[in-house]
Amino acid sequence: MIGWGGYSNGVLGDGARYDPVTDMWTPVSGVGAPDARRSHVAVWTGSKMIVWGGVQPVAFLNSGAVYDPTTDTWTAMSSSGAPSARQLHSVVWTGSEMIVWGGHGGSQNDFLADGARYNPATNAWSAISATGAPTGRYYHTAIWSGSAMIVWGGAVANSGAALTNTGGIYTPSSHSWTAITIAGAPTARVRHSAVWTGIEMIVWGGDGYPPNTGARFNPSSNSWQPMSSTCALLPRSGHIGVWSGTELIVWGGGSNSNGPYYRVGGRYNPSTDAWQSTPVVAMPSPRMGHTGIWTGTDMIVWGGLDYTGTSFNNGGAYR
Repeated sequence: MIGWGGYSNGVLGDGARYDPVTDMWTPVSGVGAPDARRSHVAVWTGSKMIVWGGVQPVAFLNSGAVYDPTTDTWTAMSSSGAPSARQLHSVVWTGSEMIVWGGHGGSQNDFLADGARYNPATNAWSAISATGAPTGRYYHTAIWSGSAMIVWGGAVANSGAALTNTGGIYTPSSHSWTAITIAGAPTARVRHSAVWTGIEMIVWGGDGYPPNTGARFNPSSNSWQPMSSTCALLPRSGHIGVWSGTELIVWGGGSNSNGPYYRVGGRYNPSTDAWQSTPVVAMPSPRMGHTGIWTGTDMIVWGGLDYTGTSFNNGGAYR
């Protein structure tokens, strides 16, 4: 697991690599690294990490770099054709390109509805069609289905920030957008989780009402199916959700920014439409805004904030 950047009493420009087999950390080189930032995005290409965008105390960024853990080196990304500076945007990896979309620009009501595709092999950006794209937003989610990027939810410009339950499907091969139906969709929300199962996108939780609900979206039929709420977790946002190959695993989060925060989690199986709790022994302390990844066998949780706003530099692995 590679962590880089973020915020703790100021924006950060460092990082480290964690090996769950040895339970050891290795610092990431700072030579050629991007400027310190938070609210950026990072994707794994299969061999490298790409970092892009984000914000500093006085500037929004549209720069980034590619990190190679094999050589512990950074390579700057081209700025030619890059999207405008932003934070709280979404990103997916297609297998050959990184797609950036949406986010919040430098002014109060700058909700962005554009993006671009970055190819690390050529160090080049290409524009995404704006025709049929969803309305500008941030705090939304985006997943890669294997052939398309699915964007859903978030905060949109509407006399400030209003929540939405709309979305769109972007297909790079046809350079086109298709609207997602709102029939049967979850209620509008932000800071929710979304995963791709191989067949469906599962959306759950977030800030909205009711906030501990979710649904499964099938892009083939452009239809939603509600998730069971029996034994579901308490309402929360700022949690993490990962796909294990058979289940959605949810952990952490809070009922609001002031707490309470949670250290309990749950597993949702779409084949049975059923929830079950995760173990309560040796869990990390309650938090929200943390990160979580699936290694193939384990979920690794790290970082985040407690209810006082204090940052964590610890975590745990769930097997």
